[in-house]
Amino acid sequence: MFTVAIANQKGGVGKTTTAINTATAMAASGWRTLLIDLDPQGNASTGLGIAKELRGQSSYDLLLGEGTIRQIALDTTIPNLRVVPSTVDLSGAEVELVSLENRAMRLRQAIDAAQSDYDICFIDCPPSLGLLTLNAMAAADTLLVPLQCEFFALEGLSQLLQTVERVREHLNPQLGIIGVALTMFDRRNRLTDQVADDVRNCLGDLVFEAVIPRNVRLSEAPSHGMPALIYDYACSGSRAYISLARELIGRLPSLRKAA
Repeated sequence: MFTVAIANQKGGVGKTTTAINTATAMAASGWRTLLIDLDPQGNASTGLGIAKELRGQSSYDLLLGEGTIRQIALDTTIPNLRVVPSTVDLSGAEVELVSLENRAMRLRQAIDAAQSDYDICFIDCPPSLGLLTLNAMAAADTLLVPLQCEFFALEGLSQLLQTVERVREHLNPQLGIIGVALTMFDRRNRLTDQVADDVRNCLGDLVFEAVIPRNVRLSEAPSHGMPALIYDYACSGSRAYISLARELIGRLPSLRKAA
């Protein structure tokens, strides 16, 4: 199983939308896919149609060692896609983890125990660089970074890259960045073109060719409890995420790719 953490400490950049739709695209391509919702808001769980009353155990229990992925993961309406849901309990996990042994490695231990069950795992991180995101980075093989096409985009990215370096030094020397996905691109706004050009000039091939547009259907889909790829397969946002998934597959190490 290859593990991809979707992270950016800035909120509102499309992390959860990227997690849901990229995971859906991978599952639709035949990959046994797991999505771990590590955000206390639980939006990835909601966006995949997992009602709150169905979330008996959650990623909170996973981190505290009170359940395994096999016990906690729930089926979704998408074949090949399962989710470890999140509940508000997770908001207290950072405080509770502080007193536990190997507090930054709890998620990695849980994922290691389920290595043979899935081809790929996505982790939807919270908008912070706290202990939850640290657990995700310690568990991940690589990061996928959604970057909003706005003026301060690169400013927040530098802080994230510094955190990645610290994680490499102390917790996970193999952690890489598989790519940066430009999100919320608005062709009517010349500033977004300029930001996209600046990001590509700065990061080069690290930036995915696929660009995720601002799209009403992407925004509507979660309220219906389904990914945009199911809600409206033909919309520009869905097509962009399909292209992103294709690029992602092309960047995955060949030994980790599904047969």
